[in-house]
Amino acid sequence: MYISEPNLLPTPQETLADYVRRVRTSLGLSQRELADKAGVHLQSVGKIERGQTTRLNQKPKSGLAHALGVPVEYLDAVCKGVAVEAIASLKFCPTCWIPGTSPDPMWTSARSKYCFACGSALCDRCSNCNEAIASLKFRFCPYCGKAYKKEFCSS
Repeated sequence: MYISEPNLLPTPQETLADYVRRVRTSLGLSQRELADKAGVHLQSVGKIERGQTTRLNQKPKSGLAHALGVPVEYLDAVCKGVAVEAIASLKFCPTCWIPGTSPDPMWTSARSKYCFACGSALCDRCSNCNEAIASLKFRFCPYCGKAYKKEFCSS
């Protein structure tokens, strides 16, 4: 579940340890629950939150991103200590996406332009008001109220 809300954005001065702990506690998850949802060992989560791990391999990074409900790019940003734009990578396939569900991780890649499953162009803006997609938690644009599905999508 990608929430991509402003309070889940990493800040440039935030470490991986601080970011993972902050998001985990805001979701009300214990370290064990996070480890289970992410498919990583409990000790790995502990090491990350204690600052003993500052880089993540692809599998744990993808699992943590999914479990925390954030794009992988947010974890990349905190590992590198750089800022991330609020919704730069929040995209969805207007054909395959089911409102209220998490976008496929392939869609959130910065380089992704088309859906790998059906070939449709990915959407990152509301076609009605041209505002960037702030959240896929709901199926309607919070700015204009139009649905994000195919007939209202533009890229």
